[in-house]
Amino acid sequence: MGATRGIPGVRLRRGVALSVAGLVAAPALVLTTGTAAQAASCTSSTGPYQKQVEKFLKRPVDGRQSAADCKATQKFQKAHGITPTIGYAGQLTWRTMDTMLAQKAAGKNPNKAGKCPTNKGRVACVDLTRQLSWIQDGRKLVYGPVPVRTGRDGAETRTGAKKVYWRNIKHWSTIYKVWMPYSQFFDGGQAFHSVTKSMYNPPGSGGCVNMRPDDAKAYWKLLKNGDDVHVHGRKPGT
Repeated sequence: MGATRGIPGVRLRRGVALSVAGLVAAPALVLTTGTAAQAASCTSSTGPYQKQVEKFLKRPVDGRQSAADCKATQKFQKAHGITPTIGYAGQLTWRTMDTMLAQKAAGKNPNKAGKCPTNKGRVACVDLTRQLSWIQDGRKLVYGPVPVRTGRDGAETRTGAKKVYWRNIKHWSTIYKVWMPYSQFFDGGQAFHSVTKSMYNPPGSGGCVNMRPDDAKAYWKLLKNGDDVHVHGRKPGT
């Protein structure tokens, strides 16, 4: 547990990862054509979410897989690290698209349901269900909402009321051996920090709230030690 050394406010707990940037990736599916192995070939199979995926991708919605459908789906999967990258309209692909639609629907009123408190002054809100985060000051929206990438199944970002307790602009993860720029820790080693991968890259982080570089920089400028953080909801697939 040497990863927790030097981080104020972190209690050593067996099985709790301090810093999160890891990814558990599913192995790529390998299909064969004749004697040659073809990795990530386009499938002709119709997926269980075919119509939903076709509609999202603005393809003709007929519920039948075509070569063009497959290529469009495959392009989406490659952009966000969804494997196997074979153009199949499966659960994970549609779940990712559905999350994007929920984020778009949030518009500039992400706290419409009032799940993030408005009586704390400045607070960084994290909605696990929609994979969104924003900063508000009372009822005023200060920044966001922006897409985030939170903890995967078994390493979920913990819910509840938190506070930023330690900040490090260039933090090094001793667990995953990677840099975590603009880290702002708020709960036992879980932090906001920048990553360069897609916010929709499955299965998620090891508990931290991953952010796009520009958003992480903005949070760094807007928050300080002692500021409130509120995490609510449940990430799809956990």
